[in-house]
Amino acid sequence: MPNREKPALRLDRHGWLQAAAGISLAPSPNHDERPPHQDAYLLVMHNISLPPGQFGGPEIIDFFQNRLDYGSHPWLERLRDMRVSAHFLIRRNGDIVQFVSTHARAWHAGVSSFEDRERCNDFSIGIELEGTDTLPYADAQYSALQRLLPALRARHPLKAVRGHEHIAPLRKTDPGVAFDWNRFRHENGIPWRYMPSQ
Repeated sequence: MPNREKPALRLDRHGWLQAAAGISLAPSPNHDERPPHQDAYLLVMHNISLPPGQFGGPEIIDFFQNRLDYGSHPWLERLRDMRVSAHFLIRRNGDIVQFVSTHARAWHAGVSSFEDRERCNDFSIGIELEGTDTLPYADAQYSALQRLLPALRARHPLKAVRGHEHIAPLRKTDPGVAFDWNRFRHENGIPWRYMPSQ
């Protein structure tokens, strides 16, 4: 069933979400240009929480903007030399933060492969869900995906969706067993051929 509580979202011609309730922009320097004439056709689902298992703080945004206070928690020190981003973050309450234009290459997938093509950042859009591999994602996050996906599909020729665990299986486990792929497929009208094998 479509989300009727909030208006539909739209991307402007530059690949940024237009102003709407629950939407904020937090531009990240961690991006570059896609290869020439390359549009995004793969959607990659991730999860993140900083520090692990803690939600709602500023750490994720600070991390993607290279201004994380590494001394605020002992675990964060291991991130000091990392420069990463994603196109979007969906908070536990369903708020959406955009870091990178969908026309640009966010640094979210790392060493990865899809259909025998490496460097998935070249041709993908990355969505981070605030969460962990094993804690159920919030209903508000699935509702936010229902708002976001039509905007992405209207602007980009998306033909597949995968988890980070599917394109980098030796390194990554997200979005993990907690992500309900069947619910995601059903609520967004995604054909089975677009989905990962379960």
